[in-house]
Amino acid sequence: FGVPILLNLPAFAIVMAITCLLYIGVRESARANNIMVLVKLLVLGMFVIIGLFHINPANYKPFAPNGWAGIHQGAAIVFFAYIGFDAISTAAEETKNPQRNMPIGILGGLAICTLIYVIVGAVATGIVPFMQLKAADPLSRALQLAKLPAASWIVAFGAVVSLTAVLLVFQYGQPRIFFAMARDGLLPQWAAKVHPRFRTPHVTTVVTGLFVGAGALYFDENEIYDLTNIGTLAAFAIVCVGVLVLRYSDPERPRPFRVPALPLVAIAGAAACLYTMKGLRQRFAVWLIIGLAIYFLYSFRHSTLRRGAPPQPAAPDH
Repeated sequence: FGVPILLNLPAFAIVMAITCLLYIGVRESARANNIMVLVKLLVLGMFVIIGLFHINPANYKPFAPNGWAGIHQGAAIVFFAYIGFDAISTAAEETKNPQRNMPIGILGGLAICTLIYVIVGAVATGIVPFMQLKAADPLSRALQLAKLPAASWIVAFGAVVSLTAVLLVFQYGQPRIFFAMARDGLLPQWAAKVHPRFRTPHVTTVVTGLFVGAGALYFDENEIYDLTNIGTLAAFAIVCVGVLVLRYSDPERPRPFRVPALPLVAIAGAAACLYTMKGLRQRFAVWLIIGLAIYFLYSFRHSTLRRGAPPQPAAPDH
């Protein structure tokens, strides 16, 4: 409504509600996520069907007005839409037959979501010239410009549901990453505690919720996107290198799923991540340096796996 907001209280309230849901258990969180994903898909389907009747082919010319440089910079930002697929792996200990279901979930999800992203993006840029989509809610904006106010409101509601679902996935995965790190000694042992009743990593769930809530309350969303992207790209690059190193340093390790075409896939993945990071503001690299300093000054020396000892605390329940 044109009024500047100093504190984003609705975002903070949503984060706290998600934190409480994840504190209670996985099943309840999964049900809520399934409902939100269904709503999101229905809204996107409605947008595509309505938008197809309002596409102007002239809006696709020129197809790449800013050339490869524009595509590269856009990819660094749009990468945010692909964050979360890695979080599927954090549920391995809470999944039935993870050797089979994890690869299917990750690769299948990537393929389906990429197809949806391409279709929605093509329809949105066909409805209006892409420069007119420069808004916090571009899909809703496109329908507004197409003189479809009712559909625009529905899409805006779907955007809120979609962001809530994204937060749920993020806040589900991150506590379990902290939990696994604590079991390995990379973090203090209090972070490896499991709730005696709900069987969830309740300590790391609360800590994650507080940090995410503080970020949602005070920080600009564009800076959060860039910070998240550069951190995730760096993590993915390290994972690619780690897969390559483990394949040759520990060739006898059981691998129900083997990355094909190594070392080509790992090298290409790491190079693509590092190249994409160039499209982001480099000052966010300071946070990466701080993280590496914590790892080498504390975590590396306390790692139980590095010393050959198995992690002790039990994993969360299904």
